[in-house]
Amino acid sequence: MHSLLARGSLVALAAAFATPAHAQLVSQVTRPPNIVLILMDDVGYGDLGSYGVADAKTPHIDRLAREGVKLTDFYANGPSCSPTRTGLITGRYQQRYGIEWPLGSQPDDSTRGLLPAETSLPQLLKSAGYATGLIGKWHLGRKRISPEPTRLR
Repeated sequence: MHSLLARGSLVALAAAFATPAHAQLVSQVTRPPNIVLILMDDVGYGDLGSYGVADAKTPHIDRLAREGVKLTDFYANGPSCSPTRTGLITGRYQQRYGIEWPLGSQPDDSTRGLLPAETSLPQLLKSAGYATGLIGKWHLGRKRISPEPTRLR
Protein backbone atom coordinates (compact mmCIF):
# COMPACT_ATOMS: atom_id res chain seq x y z
CA MET A 1 0.00 0.00 0.00
CA HIS A 2 2.81 2.43 0.90
CA SER A 3 4.54 1.68 -2.39
CA LEU A 4 1.39 2.39 -4.38
CA LEU A 5 0.75 5.58 -2.40
CA ALA A 6 4.35 6.69 -2.90
CA ARG A 7 4.13 6.04 -6.67
CA GLY A 8 0.85 7.97 -6.86
CA SER A 9 2.41 10.88 -4.97
CA LEU A 10 5.40 10.94 -7.32
CA VAL A 11 3.14 10.91 -10.38
CA ALA A 12 1.05 13.76 -8.94
CA LEU A 13 4.20 15.69 -8.05
CA ALA A 14 5.65 15.14 -11.54
CA ALA A 15 2.38 16.25 -13.14
CA ALA A 16 2.35 19.41 -11.04
CA PHE A 17 5.88 20.30 -12.13
CA ALA A 18 5.20 19.52 -15.80
CA THR A 19 2.66 22.33 -16.15
CA PRO A 20 3.30 25.18 -18.61
CA ALA A 21 3.52 27.65 -15.71
CA HIS A 22 6.37 25.64 -14.21
CA ALA A 23 8.13 25.40 -17.57
CA GLN A 24 7.92 29.19 -17.91
CA LEU A 25 9.26 29.66 -14.38
CA VAL A 26 12.17 27.27 -15.04
CA SER A 27 13.07 29.06 -18.30
CA GLN A 28 13.06 32.40 -16.48
CA VAL A 29 15.25 31.05 -13.70
CA THR A 30 17.78 29.38 -16.02
CA ARG A 31 17.98 32.21 -18.55
CA PRO A 32 21.32 33.99 -18.17
CA PRO A 33 21.12 37.49 -16.71
CA ASN A 34 21.54 40.58 -18.84
CA ILE A 35 24.92 42.23 -18.34
CA VAL A 36 25.53 45.95 -18.78
CA LEU A 37 29.07 46.91 -17.90
CA ILE A 38 29.76 50.62 -17.55
CA LEU A 39 33.36 51.77 -17.28
CA MET A 40 33.85 55.49 -16.73
CA ASP A 41 37.09 57.40 -16.39
CA ASP A 42 37.67 59.54 -13.32
CA VAL A 43 34.50 58.50 -11.50
CA GLY A 44 34.47 57.32 -7.91
CA TYR A 45 31.69 55.80 -5.83
CA GLY A 46 31.04 59.22 -4.30
CA ASP A 47 30.16 60.68 -7.71
CA LEU A 48 26.88 58.81 -8.28
CA GLY A 49 23.46 59.25 -6.74
CA SER A 50 23.10 55.49 -6.12
CA TYR A 51 26.00 55.72 -3.67
CA GLY A 52 24.60 58.67 -1.79
CA VAL A 53 25.88 61.82 -3.50
CA ALA A 54 23.21 64.54 -3.44
CA ASP A 55 24.72 67.21 -5.68
CA ALA A 56 24.94 65.15 -8.90
CA LYS A 57 21.86 63.74 -10.60
CA THR A 58 22.39 60.29 -12.14
CA PRO A 59 18.83 58.90 -12.36
CA HIS A 60 19.44 56.26 -15.04
CA ILE A 61 22.52 54.81 -13.35
CA ASP A 62 20.67 54.99 -10.02
CA ARG A 63 17.82 52.94 -11.52
CA LEU A 64 20.26 50.31 -12.86
CA ALA A 65 21.78 50.06 -9.39
CA ARG A 66 18.37 49.84 -7.73
CA GLU A 67 16.99 47.16 -10.10
CA GLY A 68 20.20 45.22 -10.68
CA VAL A 69 23.44 44.58 -8.88
CA LYS A 70 25.37 47.33 -7.15
CA LEU A 71 29.03 46.67 -6.47
CA THR A 72 30.32 48.17 -3.24
CA ASP A 73 33.87 46.81 -2.91
CA PHE A 74 35.85 47.11 -6.11
CA TYR A 75 39.18 48.66 -6.93
CA ALA A 76 40.55 49.64 -10.33
CA ASN A 77 43.78 47.93 -11.32
CA GLY A 78 45.23 51.13 -12.77
CA PRO A 79 45.14 54.87 -12.27
CA SER A 80 44.13 55.72 -15.84
CA CYS A 81 42.06 54.53 -18.78
CA SER A 82 44.21 52.17 -20.88
CA PRO A 83 45.61 50.10 -17.98
CA THR A 84 42.17 49.79 -16.38
CA ARG A 85 40.54 48.73 -19.65
CA THR A 86 43.34 46.23 -20.33
CA GLY A 87 42.78 44.53 -16.98
CA LEU A 88 39.01 44.49 -17.34
CA ILE A 89 38.91 43.19 -20.94
CA THR A 90 41.63 40.53 -20.51
CA GLY A 91 41.42 39.60 -16.84
CA ARG A 92 45.19 40.05 -16.63
CA TYR A 93 47.36 42.71 -15.07
CA GLN A 94 48.23 45.55 -17.42
CA GLN A 95 51.95 44.98 -16.79
CA ARG A 96 51.71 41.71 -18.73
CA TYR A 97 51.04 43.82 -21.83
CA GLY A 98 53.25 46.76 -20.96
CA ILE A 99 50.17 48.98 -21.01
CA GLU A 100 50.81 50.87 -17.80
CA TRP A 101 49.88 54.35 -19.07
CA PRO A 102 47.26 55.75 -21.45
CA LEU A 103 48.15 54.70 -24.99
CA GLY A 104 49.22 57.69 -27.05
CA SER A 105 50.91 59.43 -24.14
CA GLN A 106 54.38 57.95 -24.73
CA PRO A 107 56.57 58.14 -27.85
CA ASP A 108 56.25 55.19 -30.23
CA ASP A 109 53.28 53.57 -28.51
CA SER A 110 50.79 54.25 -31.31
CA THR A 111 51.31 50.73 -32.68
CA ARG A 112 50.73 49.05 -29.33
CA GLY A 113 47.50 47.49 -28.13
CA LEU A 114 45.80 44.24 -27.28
CA LEU A 115 46.73 41.24 -29.36
CA PRO A 116 43.93 39.96 -31.62
CA ALA A 117 44.56 36.41 -30.42
CA GLU A 118 44.10 37.36 -26.76
CA THR A 119 41.01 35.94 -25.07
CA SER A 120 38.79 38.80 -23.96
CA LEU A 121 35.74 39.22 -21.77
CA PRO A 122 33.53 40.08 -24.77
CA GLN A 123 34.73 36.94 -26.60
CA LEU A 124 33.93 34.78 -23.57
CA LEU A 125 30.46 36.34 -23.27
CA LYS A 126 29.82 35.90 -26.99
CA SER A 127 30.80 32.21 -26.80
CA ALA A 128 28.30 31.84 -23.94
CA GLY A 129 25.50 33.11 -26.19
CA TYR A 130 25.48 36.79 -25.30
CA ALA A 131 25.20 39.58 -27.84
CA THR A 132 28.03 42.03 -27.20
CA GLY A 133 28.74 45.60 -28.17
CA LEU A 134 30.92 48.56 -27.31
CA ILE A 135 29.73 52.12 -27.10
CA GLY A 136 32.24 54.85 -26.43
CA LYS A 137 35.94 54.86 -25.81
CA TRP A 138 38.12 51.84 -26.65
CA HIS A 139 41.62 53.25 -25.90
CA LEU A 140 43.33 49.86 -26.14
CA GLY A 141 45.26 50.51 -29.32
CA ARG A 142 44.49 51.79 -32.78
CA LYS A 143 46.69 49.34 -34.62
CA ARG A 144 46.58 45.88 -33.14
CA ILE A 145 49.88 44.05 -33.25
CA SER A 146 49.60 40.48 -34.48
CA PRO A 147 51.87 37.85 -32.96
CA GLU A 148 54.57 36.35 -35.17
CA PRO A 149 53.01 33.91 -37.64
CA THR A 150 53.56 30.24 -36.91
CA ARG A 151 55.87 28.68 -39.48
CA LEU A 152 55.08 25.16 -40.62
CA ARG A 153 58.01 22.77 -40.82
